[in-house]
Amino acid sequence: MTHTEMTVGDLIDLLIVCDRSVPVRQAMNPFFPMAHRLAQVVQSVDEAGQPVVYLAEGRDEDTQLGHLPPEVAVALAWHGPVQAPPRRPRRTAGGK
Repeated sequence: MTHTEMTVGDLIDLLIVCDRSVPVRQAMNPFFPMAHRLAQVVQSVDEAGQPVVYLAEGRDEDTQLGHLPPEVAVALAWHGPVQAPPRRPRRTAGGK
């Protein structure tokens, strides 16, 4: 099954009818960040009765595209930059 990606233009077309001052939210998992296709934009209100816009992923099996690139998770402050551990000196055959 082939899917077309939602483009920025598609998203703008969907968001143009929304109040520009409301926050946009999408539920994600910062502990195991994955990339997902967007499928819908839904206007609603939050628990305090304030308007909010939600971006929703699709329901198809292949909506989840795979792991979020590490640099994106770092940019979102979900993960810290990872550095390789320091190298230890190698042991010799005599165990020293």
